[in-house]
Amino acid sequence: MKKYLLFITLFTSAASFAQIPEDALKYSYFPQAGSARNQAIGGAMGSLGGDITATFVNPAGIGNYKTGEVSFTPQYFLNNNKADFRDLRSINKKNNFGFGSLGLVFGTADMYNRKSSQAFSIAVMQTANYNNVVKYRGYNNYSSFAEQWAEEISRSGLSFDEVRANPQYAYGAAPAQETYLVDTFRNGNDLFLKAMPEFVLDAGNALLQEKTVDTKGGIYEIGLSYAYNQKDKWQFGIGFGIPIVNYQNTTTFTETDTSSNTDNNFASFTYTDSYKTTGAGLNLKLGLIYRPEEYIRLGLAIHSPTYLFQLSDTRNTNLETNTENYNGIASVSSQLFTNNQAGKSKYSMLTPWKVMVSGSYVFREVEDVRKQKGFITADIEYQSYKHAGFYSSNEEATADETTYYKELTQVIRNQYKGNFNFRLGAEVKFNIIMARLGAAYYMNPYKDPALKANRFLASGGLGYRHKGFFVDLTYVHSFNRDVDFAYRLQDKDNTFATVRNQRGNVVATFGIKF
Repeated sequence: MKKYLLFITLFTSAASFAQIPEDALKYSYFPQAGSARNQAIGGAMGSLGGDITATFVNPAGIGNYKTGEVSFTPQYFLNNNKADFRDLRSINKKNNFGFGSLGLVFGTADMYNRKSSQAFSIAVMQTANYNNVVKYRGYNNYSSFAEQWAEEISRSGLSFDEVRANPQYAYGAAPAQETYLVDTFRNGNDLFLKAMPEFVLDAGNALLQEKTVDTKGGIYEIGLSYAYNQKDKWQFGIGFGIPIVNYQNTTTFTETDTSSNTDNNFASFTYTDSYKTTGAGLNLKLGLIYRPEEYIRLGLAIHSPTYLFQLSDTRNTNLETNTENYNGIASVSSQLFTNNQAGKSKYSMLTPWKVMVSGSYVFREVEDVRKQKGFITADIEYQSYKHAGFYSSNEEATADETTYYKELTQVIRNQYKGNFNFRLGAEVKFNIIMARLGAAYYMNPYKDPALKANRFLASGGLGYRHKGFFVDLTYVHSFNRDVDFAYRLQDKDNTFATVRNQRGNVVATFGIKF
């Protein structure tokens, strides 16, 4: 693993800071969601419109409406995860219900020119669903999770009493010191810090490491859009989004001595880190759709960065250790060092901006074949993940806060890149029944070629429209690949797990036109 990825120290235990570089992707690297129709065609909504999802993709697409519509989309997720870590594979599953979208559109035609119209939409969409569990385990004879706390104390230049009294170290280093998972040792006249699992590694034995990441919640965006349709030739749209973040993460890391030696100062430890993030934000979307011919539609949309203001983290950790004859069994909570209060931090974030170009070819009526209609459509999207950034929300930010967020933002610049995402879809209409297919590919956001991540989605669905009522059913199967760092050290190369997630998504949309 290249060292430039660790340009700064990103403490797992740093203050009440729980922000890490991966958060840049957590708030931006997810597939296009929305209605069942939109997901059936791979999310390629940029030049089509006529769907509530256009509110969140290209607001100009709302200009297709000349009447009103209300729709609701529930969905069900089936998660199957495989993780490879230190040559061992782990498999786990988690299924859950989700929310797709709920929206209302009002459209009116120009009384002087029926080809012109304007429309307004208000909708809510779940842009990200975090409900999942990822587990992995493996044997490591190279490094220990606890070494990060020894590094942190050593580099702080503080005494043990000073570390214990400083809330900055309450979420790892101080508990490790309190339970004697990290302690000082003497080699001649030299005094040095050491994590107890290092005695196992020094003897040439391996540690069994197990990590479970249980996440819940999602991002729910409220969208407001306005569009003007000029003679069915040009459509212009503007939209405002208000994302609401509700994210919960419980990470449990266990390390166990695999040797039969019961007198080497270490048997096991279990570290549990639980935090919750809440907050809201604001973004702007601009779009247009141009029809040079009746059967051709070209789209352009620009999404500003989302400004997530006043994000708030609440954090607690717990450490249970067994250092055998050295200190026996001990357990401590982070609240011991924070006056029995959960750790809290407030900060702001800018997510990446993106630009989308789209095109559609619409098939018109075919004589004597039940008036078939259909389309093929595609989006090409550029998203600059490296331009995400974190900032303190406190009026008088401490020097530690300012430095931490500045350096964290620099790591994001170094670790991520901008890339292209592709979406493709098609629909064929048979009278009141429609058949749809779609696919999408989201490229690797990491600069380092050793870190491989991507998303591929294949989808299909059916639609029914009759007398103002419509129902759409879709199934989406996604293949997601990403990496998860077990922990980070400054003085050693870092090990990570390759995570492969297959997610099935059953989506239904119910709506009425009026």
